[in-house]
This record gives sequence, structure tokens and C-alpha cells, in this order.
Amino acid sequence: MSRAVEPATSAPVASIAAERTWLGDRFAPATVRIAGGIIAAVDPFDATAELVLPADAILLPALIDSHVHLNDPGRVEWEGFETGTAAAAAGGIGTVVDMPLNSVPVTTTPDAIAAKRSAAEGRLAVDVALWGGAVPENLGTLEPLIGGGLRGVKCFLAPSGIDEFGHLDAAQLEAALSELAGFDGLLLVHAEDEEHLGDAVGARRYADFLASRPAASERTAILRVIEAARRTGGRAHIVHLADAGALDAIRAAKADGVRLTVETCPHYLTLAAEDIPDAAPVFKCCPPIRERANQDLLWGGVLDGTIDAIVSDHSPSTPELKQQGDGDWGLAWGGISGVETGFSSVWAEASRRGVALESILPLMTTGPAGIAGIGDRGRIAEGLRADFAVVRPDETRTLDAEELHVRNRMSPWDGAELRGVVDATYLGGAPVYRRGEGVLSRTGRVI
Repeated sequence: MSRAVEPATSAPVASIAAERTWLGDRFAPATVRIAGGIIAAVDPFDATAELVLPADAILLPALIDSHVHLNDPGRVEWEGFETGTAAAAAGGIGTVVDMPLNSVPVTTTPDAIAAKRSAAEGRLAVDVALWGGAVPENLGTLEPLIGGGLRGVKCFLAPSGIDEFGHLDAAQLEAALSELAGFDGLLLVHAEDEEHLGDAVGARRYADFLASRPAASERTAILRVIEAARRTGGRAHIVHLADAGALDAIRAAKADGVRLTVETCPHYLTLAAEDIPDAAPVFKCCPPIRERANQDLLWGGVLDGTIDAIVSDHSPSTPELKQQGDGDWGLAWGGISGVETGFSSVWAEASRRGVALESILPLMTTGPAGIAGIGDRGRIAEGLRADFAVVRPDETRTLDAEELHVRNRMSPWDGAELRGVVDATYLGGAPVYRRGEGVLSRTGRVI
């Protein structure tokens, strides 16, 4: 199969032409001209451009993943800036937004923000923005915290799994949203209600783990968030929605003008509880992967616009933590490793369902960009960042987890057929990843 004719170096290119360029609402022939890392113009297709993509490749804005745990500093044996951003680049992603846990320290203070920035220096293959945390100890100080360089703050409504990141009760949730409403800050919410959660320690059957975190836990917590956002006027974002039964309440809240957005994840759209083996905690995440009928409804939320973004919730750990308890669902670390495979796993399932690529691209570009408030990227348009992904959308591969760029090569899609292969990822007009060569430079920044 032919490859794009690319310069032999990692130097920036001045122009890229593709017969299929994603322009935000359609594919069209175009030539993208680049100056100083910015898109200078989008012109008609020009076969004399510096880089001309072959007919079977498409030019996309670099994807954006607004839910990634890089665990750096402090738990780099779980992931780290080098490996996590390399995996993102290999997945066609140009920007990730890092979650405030599971790094040490957690990103809940100005000193922790400074530590995060310092640890990232010179180690990023792609750009990284930062979420902070809203915990009981820092309520009342969220405005200066966000002003220190954060895109918003995240809270939990049930124990986070990390002792140093406490969760908010109902009154504290309302207080956080009221505080944030005063300066239009964003609150991200892990929406599970503690009272509905059971103890899965000792469970080896997936059905028992699933029963310990029922849909009612998500639904109850989401309703609480909706009503608190309605009362306070605050902006709320529901992370990693697994329960499709909450979609009607979300639709109604949005129709009423509640300032609410919601994301779901590749594992909820592509994996089903009926197919998960017992004692296989590589599939463990919270909230859990639910049944196939639930998945069908989640796809309905994707297609009707209720769901605003598809992001990875990349939350890896060491194999020892993932496998502790020898298949005990209650003891194993909960988190899916998926930043590198997000696009190709979702596109494989969308293809199987007859869903067009055009239907999912906004949820992996402009959707997360809008949530994170980084509107200078996620589209191919004059004046925006020259961040691109060159993708072969019709090429398939059987995933071998050992070939991934993450630090700990575990994946629930190991052995699955994925669709859409990334040839290259560009940052500011320069290639930072190329298939077969890996990461070419570390020019990413904390933005």
C-alpha cells in the first residue's frame, strides 16, 4: 500500500494537500498552508503541495482527549509523561487534558500545579492541558486555583480509590458549583452515588462486580448534579457516562437550559458485559462496562447529540496492581488503558453499526476541545493550530498489546480487530509521530 510522501526529517511542512480533508462538518479536497505553527490558509487541492497524501489517506485535525491520567509526577511506574504522550501521538491525538489524580501530589493546590509543570518539561510528545481537583479541603479557593493554569476542576461523589483525593457530599457539591458559577468555572463530576455501591472483594464473576456498581448509582448521582447545576447556574460536566438510562434526564436538563455536558468512553461503546470473562480485571473500570442493550442506547446518545465527547479515561496501572487478588474484581485496580486505541476501537464499532466516520469525528475533536475550553485546536481552519493526524480509515489491524506505546502494555482490545491506522501526527505543522518510526520529537507544551 502506498504511503504519504513525507520529508525525511521532523521539520515543519509548509503545506499539506489531501483529497479528503476534514473541515469540521464534511470531507473535501483541500490544501492546508502552514506558517509559524498556525494554519495560514485552507485552499483548494493543490497537487504541488509540499506533502500530498495518497488517495486512501485522510487529513484530520489532531484528535483531542480531554480525560487522561498520566500519573506524573509520583506514579510514573503506572504511566508517565513520556509514554503517555507517545501513546497519544500514536493514536492521532495532538492534545490531552491530564486528570488531577493519580499523580503525587494530586493537582489540588498551586504547588501541585507547579510540580506538574516542572515534571512535564521537555518530556511531552503532544500538548497537555491540566484539570485540577475539587476536594473538601480546597473549596472556597477554586478561583485562584483555576487561575493558576487549569481548565476546570474535577470531583468525585463517591470514594476515588486514592486516599489523598477525597470526595464531595451533596452539600459540598452544591457549594463547589455555586463557587464556580461566580466566575464561570467548570466542574467535572465522577457521578456514582456511594449509597448504591457494594463491596466486590472476593468476587471473581464479572456479573458480581457489575452488580456491586449498579446503574442506579450513576443515575442517582447524575440527577443530583443536574439539580445542583440548575439551582446554582454552575457549569457541570459528567465524566465517563456508562449508564444509558441517565440519557433522558440529561436530554431534559439540556433542553431546560441547565449548563451540562457529558462524555462517554470507547470501552462503553465497544465492549459489553456479556463478553467479559470472569477473573479478567483488564476489563475493570468504574463505572463498569454494562450490557449490550445499554451500549446500543449509548450509541443513540452519540448520534442524537446528547453525548458531547468520546474520550479515553486512560487510567493505567502496573500489572501487579491490575492483577492483584489473582482475578478478584474487588482487589484489582480499576482503570482502562485506552489513549492509543480510542479512535480505532470506536471507528471499528461504528463501522460495524453502519455509522459514518463523520458522525464520530466531532466527538473526538471539537467536542472535547469545547469542554476543555481550548478552541484554538480541533478544527482545520485559518488561524487555528496546525495540529493534524494522517489516517488510513479503511485499514484494519489486529491489536497486539505488546506493540503499544504505553508503559504497561495491557489492553481489553488485545487481539481485537481495530479500524483506522494513524500514519502520522503533526504538532504545529511538524511531525511528532510517524508509523514505523515512533515519536520523532518532544515539542509538546503544557498549555
